Amino acid sequence: MVTILDVLHDKKLFAQLFKDQRTWHAWEVYLSALFGLPIRGEKDLELFRQATGLEEPPTVPARESYVICGRRSGKSYTSSILATHLSVFKDWSPYLAPGERGWVFIIATDKAQAGIIKGYISGIFDRVKMLRPYVQRETQEQIDLKNGISIAVKPASFRGVRGYTLVAAILEELSFYRSDESANPDKEIVAAIRPALATCPESMLIGISTPYAKAGHLYDMYKRYHGKADGPLIWVAPSRRMNSTLDPKMIERAVAEDPQAARAEWEATFRDDISAFINLEAVEAAVIPGRLELPPLADERYEAFIDPSGGSSDSFTMAIGHRGALGKVVIDAIRERRPPFTPSAVVAEYAELMKNYHIYRAKSDHYAGAWVPEAFKAHGITIDSSDMSASDYYLNVLPIILNGTAELLDNKRLVAQFASLERRVRPAGKDLITHPQGGGHDDICNSVSGVLVGLAKPAIRREIIWL
Repeated sequence: MVTILDVLHDKKLFAQLFKDQRTWHAWEVYLSALFGLPIRGEKDLELFRQATGLEEPPTVPARESYVICGRRSGKSYTSSILATHLSVFKDWSPYLAPGERGWVFIIATDKAQAGIIKGYISGIFDRVKMLRPYVQRETQEQIDLKNGISIAVKPASFRGVRGYTLVAAILEELSFYRSDESANPDKEIVAAIRPALATCPESMLIGISTPYAKAGHLYDMYKRYHGKADGPLIWVAPSRRMNSTLDPKMIERAVAEDPQAARAEWEATFRDDISAFINLEAVEAAVIPGRLELPPLADERYEAFIDPSGGSSDSFTMAIGHRGALGKVVIDAIRERRPPFTPSAVVAEYAELMKNYHIYRAKSDHYAGAWVPEAFKAHGITIDSSDMSASDYYLNVLPIILNGTAELLDNKRLVAQFASLERRVRPAGKDLITHPQGGGHDDICNSVSGVLVGLAKPAIRREIIWL
């Protein structure tokens, strides 16, 4: 059987892909461990022990493995090589029905990263002449091979992986999966992938990522299995250990400027300064199942809060609510317009809805542009800019949600955004509460928080605003 090391060192195959193959030797040690190949030499064994926390290398291939490495360590290119090897040099036909196609999936954080990885894979097939005859058809997203295997590169979505027979799945930058429809997209994607891999007893699930906060699937796997021989193979290594060509002075400067971020980015340590702000269960407990919107009532007093946007990147959102019985604060309506849109058209739409709820004065986000009050004024609505930031609103809305005072609409994007908020510890002053890096959003929960805090009793607001 052709091993991945055979392929890597064959000049007619993958060896020609590297300018200096010695700089990729650390990845060869990992791949040896992944496929249960012998690891010889004291230096290689020491690298294995440091990275895995294990004393003895495995002697059989791993069904599941997670690689936690810093930036520029070669993760994406290694994923591309691994996907190519598994699709071409492994015979999956014993596990596939006649005419059935097996799939190697690489799940990327977004379309842009998916395009980069697809470019790597296409480059491998184009440069290695011996691989070109395998290609049956190529599209922007996938490569179909004549042996019945396809390689597909997809952005992170648990819906996009269902209905396929997978022989391997590689989860790129697993710590940075984001979704406005799910509070735990990484865990949901893994949950969807594992059954798709069940058909093939030799299938592989591999997660490769720079670490981030101490939360999510990657951190769970690290905490549970690193240094243990009875679970997935967990490999942890700094960028320089996997890529010796990196400039150490560049990394030293990064650590000096921002120690927490740099240690995660380059030294492969999970960040201590970032944590989840509110757990999913607490948010879901405040949701009234099936309540999508409440109609306006003549005898209620309503408040509105808007989080404007110019229409190019962020959503333009609005929430409306009222103070209900027994001290409850109730969200009645939510609106979101995702870009692209025409701001003036959204202003007209929102102004009309406010008037339906007898609202002629509302608040807007602290960072709203000067155009916002003028735009609403033309429709008879006065807009006051808030004196609080989004982070201040989140700090103040937390006890309102936790103590059961809030009634939220059954809105998946609202729940996902609340549950994705992060608390970032700052050296001095209050903690910063914000959406996660790498494509996270908080436009809806910002508007909802503005309404909830505005509706809270003045005495409660004075007490909690300084938390």
